[in-house]
Amino acid sequence: MRIGDVAERTGVATRMIRYYESQGLLEPGRGPNGYRVYDEDDVDRVRRIRNHIAAGVPTRLIQVVFDMEKPSWTRECSRELASMLNDELHALDERIACLSASRETLRGFLATAQVTADA
Repeated sequence: MRIGDVAERTGVATRMIRYYESQGLLEPGRGPNGYRVYDEDDVDRVRRIRNHIAAGVPTRLIQVVFDMEKPSWTRECSRELASMLNDELHALDERIACLSASRETLRGFLATAQVTADA
């Protein structure tokens, strides 16, 4: 399938799909004409990349996550990588705390607000 089909099926713009490829996160095949050719695995991977990004994981760490899913992955981790992952976990925890506080504020407002019909 072509990049436009992948974009339609995943909700990810073609420009972003090309960006994922430039970052080494996606490696579509090439047809005889040189055009990118995508398969179902690529569609799944684009969705997974999109979901990681939506969760706040930077693209530089998404490849680390994907590498850890491979059967050949080793449990060895450099200090630099461990530091990056710890920093990212800390940032995610801060975002979760902020989102949780916002959610509770909205719940509290709705619980005490009088809902009126639009005039």
